[in-house]
Amino acid sequence: MILMSGAEVAKSLEQRLQEEVEDLRKRGCQPTLAVLLVGDNPASQSYVRAKLKTAERIGIQARHYELPQSAQQAELLARVRELNVDRQVHGILCQLPLPAHLNADEAVQQIAPLKDVDGLTAANMGLLALGTPRFIPCTPAGILEMLRFYKLPVAGKTAVVIGRSNIVGRPVSILLSQRDWNATVMLCHSKSLQLAEWTRRADLLVAAVGIPEFVTGDMVREGAVVVDVGINRVTDPGRPKGYRICGDVNHRQVAPKCLAITPVPGGVGPMTVTMLMVNTVQAARLQQGLAP
Repeated sequence: MILMSGAEVAKSLEQRLQEEVEDLRKRGCQPTLAVLLVGDNPASQSYVRAKLKTAERIGIQARHYELPQSAQQAELLARVRELNVDRQVHGILCQLPLPAHLNADEAVQQIAPLKDVDGLTAANMGLLALGTPRFIPCTPAGILEMLRFYKLPVAGKTAVVIGRSNIVGRPVSILLSQRDWNATVMLCHSKSLQLAEWTRRADLLVAAVGIPEFVTGDMVREGAVVVDVGINRVTDPGRPKGYRICGDVNHRQVAPKCLAITPVPGGVGPMTVTMLMVNTVQAARLQQGLAP
């Protein structure tokens, strides 16, 4: 059984990114990412710290902008517009989720498409659907990179994706169905009837439903490749911090049946951060008029 390490794959990409950043610097361009954080969500703060640390390691300049929990929509949109016209900024990330009183979709759609390194604006999602992506959303991009790195077969296989979010489920299902990957794809979700019947058909199962240990051993076929996108905090009085981190897959039950599986943590998570850096470098190249 192959345990697909996101950290291992990310490390292999970072050297290439460092070389690309150095090349851009020699051309007079310092790739720069602006990270916008609203409020004091501990998980979001942790994710932002990881992104800033990775950017520094690669040589990407990261600007960190914070707005208070009480910030209003107009203030958020004004900051996005400022970053849109700042020629020194190549990528803009609005860290999600936003506080409940803010409209996250409106904020994301205000990001200039050439700086949308999350790949979530309508313009970039449309290009992805057409098979000509400018920026692939970071988690789906990371999933594909892991499958490529471990040389896992996809073409002609049956792929089942659980979860229909615009961040993971929908884009990864579209990408796997396109000519580069050639999978036969079924997009399911927590409300799908007879879900286990579909998942047991999967040669490749991507779980992005956001429910702790939702996928159990009886839902997976022998020899499947399982990608667990979930990161869930579950109360566990026996742990020093009073909780444990688990995925959307019951790893103990599912792993023995798999050809390959991602761990949680340490699987898809590191790849999401690294692919954000890939998109930032790509954005800098595009804005400099350089070939991808």
